[in-house]
Amino acid sequence: MRFFRIVAVITGTFSLHGCISGYSIVVNPKTPDSTTQTANTSTVDSSKDMSVFLAALPKSTPNRDLLAQSWDSYRQRFIQRDGRVIDYEASDRSTSEGQAYAMLRAVLIDDPAIFALTLNWSENNLQRQQFGKATDSLWAWKWGRKDDGNWGSIDSNFASDGDIDAITALIFASRRWNRPEYLELAKTKLKDLWNLSTATGLGGKRYLLPGPAGAFIPNESTLYLNPSYLAPYAFRIFAQIDREHDWLSLVDTSYEVLDSTTRLSAVGLPSDWVALDTKTGQFQSLPLSSPLQTLYGFDAYRIWWRVALDAAWFNSPQARRYLMTSTLYLSKQWRTQSRLPARIDLQGKALVNYEATSQYAMFYAAMRLIEPRLAQDLVEKKLIPQYKGGIWGDRTGYYTQNLAWLGLLPPDSVPKQLIQGK
Repeated sequence: MRFFRIVAVITGTFSLHGCISGYSIVVNPKTPDSTTQTANTSTVDSSKDMSVFLAALPKSTPNRDLLAQSWDSYRQRFIQRDGRVIDYEASDRSTSEGQAYAMLRAVLIDDPAIFALTLNWSENNLQRQQFGKATDSLWAWKWGRKDDGNWGSIDSNFASDGDIDAITALIFASRRWNRPEYLELAKTKLKDLWNLSTATGLGGKRYLLPGPAGAFIPNESTLYLNPSYLAPYAFRIFAQIDREHDWLSLVDTSYEVLDSTTRLSAVGLPSDWVALDTKTGQFQSLPLSSPLQTLYGFDAYRIWWRVALDAAWFNSPQARRYLMTSTLYLSKQWRTQSRLPARIDLQGKALVNYEATSQYAMFYAAMRLIEPRLAQDLVEKKLIPQYKGGIWGDRTGYYTQNLAWLGLLPPDSVPKQLIQGK
């Protein structure tokens, strides 16, 4: 139960990261060097020649200059010299998710130096251990200042979305820069991810867990699942290099989860968290007593981006069908109100009166495939106006910066050899 409370903190923090608001937070970006425990007061210290990043993107890429500029700004502001990604809005902590986003963005924008830095810091500091020995190759999800004032791993549980994004980045990096050692590390992590973060349901079907079984299997007949962690495109890529495990079965159960959980909502929206009864195969809302909530919020935004990648990279009919049906309510809301609330309950009622740049960016990723005019509307009215000096909205919000960038990056700008291999 302890990890349930931790995950709830993640979700709550996300709601601060993505919120469009008028306030600002003054922070002191001074944090210690994690490996030496001595003062390290600066992030990546200089900008690169923008032509390096621009060259990684086809000239036809929409918002090409913005994507290059915002990556350069992010690497300077949020990535420490030793490769640690700093979340200024959460006591300067770091997370496996944040490290993985940096790696993924670095390989997509062809920045091998930052990729190596963030990977090395993560391997050196987020390794899960017991009694001083490594337990597996997955990463502890949270690192920061401990109660005794020292810096280190605060919680050794892993979050599978971070590991999935990191493994995807490693595979891409091995192909982009001809680094076989990255591929070998990816294979090692895939074995642990399968063994530690998947579970069986009715009929022996295999489902992706959000983390360790002890945290997300509350009893022998229930799985707690997070639909935004499901990455069908990544599972297809994993199947290319790991023939020992049936990653394609996770593609099938991913769409089963996505399709079934939208039926819990009267307006057909996905939710942050859902429960699966493994004896009946039925999906249901989590208990009201649980800190994990079944509603459309900051976690669920990522579903649009992940499914859109499967549609674009693998021409998945499941993905296109899902995007066509599950986005109808939000599309209607946009056409009638020109805004989308940041959190919505199962009945379609807005739970807050603020918006989220991160939602607009992720929703854009879906709309550019199925409703290009609406997608362009989102860019012009909600994404560009929030962008200034390389940053979207609040200059301390690392979550918004990552989702905005990943949502705006066209899937077809990614070289095919990264996705398909040789």
